[in-house]
Amino acid sequence: MVVRDGAAGEVDVTALVPGDVVHLGIGAIIPADMRVLTAKDLLCDESILTGESLPVGKDPAPVPGGAALGDLASCLFMGTVIQSGNCTGVVVATGGRAEFGRIALGLGQRHPQTEFQLGLKRFSYLLLQVAIGLTSLIFIANLLLHRPLIESLLFSLAIAVGITPQLLPAVVSTSLATGTRQLARRKVLVKRLVCIEDLGDMDILVTDKTGTLTEGRISFTGALPTAPGISESELFTLGLLATEAEYSEAKASAVGLNPLDAALWESPQATAFQPARYERLDVIDFDHQRRRTSVLVRDRGGAARMITKGSPEDVLALCMNAPAGVQAILDEQFDAGSRVVAVASRPAAGLADMTPADEKDLVLAGFLIFLDRPKANARASLDQLDALGITVKIATGDNAKVAEKVCRELGVLSGGTLTGAEVEAMSDAELAAAADEASIFARVSPEQKARIIRLLRKSGGAVGFMGDGVNDALALHDADIGISVDSATDVAKDAADVVLLDKDLGVLAEGVMEGRRIFANTIKYVLMGTSSNFGNMFSAATASVVLSFLPMLPGQILLNNLLYDTGQLAIPGDRVDREQLVAPSHWNIGFIRRFMFLFGPISSVFDFATFALMLFAFDAVPGEFRAGWFIESIGTQTLIIFAIRTRRVPFFRSRPSVGLACASLGVVALGIFLPLSPLAGVLGFDPLPVPFFLALLGMTVVYLVLVETAKHWFFSRAAQQPAVARPAAVRRRGTTHHIARRAARFSIPVAGPLLINHGPGQRRRRKTGHKGPRPARVSGG
Repeated sequence: MVVRDGAAGEVDVTALVPGDVVHLGIGAIIPADMRVLTAKDLLCDESILTGESLPVGKDPAPVPGGAALGDLASCLFMGTVIQSGNCTGVVVATGGRAEFGRIALGLGQRHPQTEFQLGLKRFSYLLLQVAIGLTSLIFIANLLLHRPLIESLLFSLAIAVGITPQLLPAVVSTSLATGTRQLARRKVLVKRLVCIEDLGDMDILVTDKTGTLTEGRISFTGALPTAPGISESELFTLGLLATEAEYSEAKASAVGLNPLDAALWESPQATAFQPARYERLDVIDFDHQRRRTSVLVRDRGGAARMITKGSPEDVLALCMNAPAGVQAILDEQFDAGSRVVAVASRPAAGLADMTPADEKDLVLAGFLIFLDRPKANARASLDQLDALGITVKIATGDNAKVAEKVCRELGVLSGGTLTGAEVEAMSDAELAAAADEASIFARVSPEQKARIIRLLRKSGGAVGFMGDGVNDALALHDADIGISVDSATDVAKDAADVVLLDKDLGVLAEGVMEGRRIFANTIKYVLMGTSSNFGNMFSAATASVVLSFLPMLPGQILLNNLLYDTGQLAIPGDRVDREQLVAPSHWNIGFIRRFMFLFGPISSVFDFATFALMLFAFDAVPGEFRAGWFIESIGTQTLIIFAIRTRRVPFFRSRPSVGLACASLGVVALGIFLPLSPLAGVLGFDPLPVPFFLALLGMTVVYLVLVETAKHWFFSRAAQQPAVARPAAVRRRGTTHHIARRAARFSIPVAGPLLINHGPGQRRRRKTGHKGPRPARVSGG
């Protein structure tokens, strides 16, 4: 209902423009951001924007500039709901200019690319460099030796293929799919597989308070009598009597009551209340101006009594001779983050009905205390996250005192609190430094949450954000890993990468461990594939120059690689050592390169020993030579998996999974069988003498012992120590970390257009989520 040119009339919500005067009543959804002109008993549910469950009073009184979103009592916001009362307001912002609309526009931007995807890309570049360098040298060397051109080219291409871990996409996909099933059993649903690694990589978690650290609903915690002769139970009964609902109905069900009254009726003390004992004669309902409820009630035919319940300031103003120390009690409760309701009464003999003028000469009975209690398992969940190396920070729309009280009750050491007003006044550089130290962000708007997330990410950590409201959507979008819950709003779940079936940090901790397990198994394949393939192909390249024949035919190289890679498909189900789960894990191309250039040449040394054995001890012909090296190659590079998969002593202190052991041993058996089978001639192999197998067994044992020795030396060096042992090492994410994360958009270069309708008189603007390259950031390992 809009007033235009002095006349009232109905218009479509999409036709609203700034300047329209709108009439709104109870149950209305606010259609635009508006300034309140007149209001009567107006309460608005703003939980969709602020995340807080209690309704907020609204009135036309001016609010100081720079106030936080939750403190703008003279403003109404698009998407919020009028819970009681009515009002008139003037439209000041519509569409994408409204608070709700700005969130929608922010979600139109492209998702950042995950660290897992960036790591795979950097790893691919490393393989490309090694393959080009090695194959070019082989091809040129063979041409200089006057080898046939086609034969040299095919051999060089086989080397290029052989050095590549061809099943990396399959192993990665299998690992992620296996992990998704395991996470689902732990009540963690992953919307995008590539985000699993970021879940394990997370080292900073920013979460809301309500429902995560607390129960998410107001609970009655106690009664504080102040009048002589009033017990706690009597004070509680007075509080129950001063409710607007019928007593018998309220005791049966608290549905429809305001949160504070519902908390009273749902508390264990309410079970002893007898509705039939009391007769209510009259009631003055709560309104925003008075901020109290009054009832006229009689106890089993006795004299009538007036009971008033409401905000302490307003009730105390109606009381006579308030006891000393009342203000100190209030200050103590407010500092503790509690919500306080005052209860007062007086005799009302002969009074049959009431008016607000009768609310006078009251005697203060005491205070009812309410609190959103911390979850029983919140402390244990925080300990789990701390053990995983994850720092938890709180971002809430509630006031700072309440958030600090929750942290104190949970025993969390706070690094400081920043309010929304302080965040707004800081530059990016100042906020980045302050946010790194602070543990609590109170009264922050959706845009401020997203800004804090972006600046925390610049510190080099992988930042996760957990939220469930529309007000959390922007921060979920901008975080490295957005986490929501099954009960969240559709907008929040759409912006998130991971959805928890329980809003519990303990469930999230289990998800983080599973993410790290998946990444650890992926890296196992990368390390084994690159080192073994590099060693074998380096050996083949060297032998092709020294020998008068090719050491292995191109088809034999590909068969060798196929058998080896097939056995590695069991890696996703392998066990992971505990120490690999206690710290965030991420791609480290320098580590992979060092590993490859150490263990690859060790493999080549034993290849050369096999060459010498075949040529000088057995005087092997080309077919025998190729068969001998094929068996030695498949045996050593497959069995080395048991040494490389762990930093511990294999089998004794770290046992592989049954699937991996069976697959690896099966591949070795098949590799030995093929050169001895009827297919040997087709594959280009000749039979081998029995002494060769005895010599090969001894060489394999020596090889595995040498690899184990090199492994302990390699991991004892400072450069390979885990991040938890080197706290000074700070990881910096690359400049392209934020490019494209949403799977549905991987196939197009830019985000789709978003049309914003600002109503008649305003032009239709076409926006895309793509804003061009992001500012450069410090990069490194």
